[in-house]
Amino acid sequence: MGEWTPRSSIRTTTIGIRIPARLDQLTMLRALAETLSLIADFALDEVTDIRLALDEVATSLIMIAVPGSILDCEYTYDDRRMSVRVRSIASTDAMVDQAGFGWHVVRTLTVSLAAVQAPLDPVAGGYPTTVDFSWVRGVADGG
Repeated sequence: MGEWTPRSSIRTTTIGIRIPARLDQLTMLRALAETLSLIADFALDEVTDIRLALDEVATSLIMIAVPGSILDCEYTYDDRRMSVRVRSIASTDAMVDQAGFGWHVVRTLTVSLAAVQAPLDPVAGGYPTTVDFSWVRGVADGG
């Protein structure tokens, strides 16, 4: 006799976008984060949390980005979690400032936050920098 094994109904989707690393492009990232969060059926306050975290991370990376470079953003989500990876090429080996109020807010809104900077990439003209964060329904908001 066979044994029935339930399958998980969780589907993971990943969407990526590449934009010029300029502050005037943040509207596109915010809009995409909001749209994807709504598609994933997060509540409006959850959507706001995700958008705020993304805004702070992307702004920090844009502020240190090599002029003319690209900001690469990848959203991975399912019905419980939104993970975001934002990458750029920093003009200096000074890591993004994680001591300020904005990063405190990101740490408060997310369940994980990590920033990594690679050594100088002479071809890219700077320091590849990646920030990952994730938000889980009912965890970051104390639920």
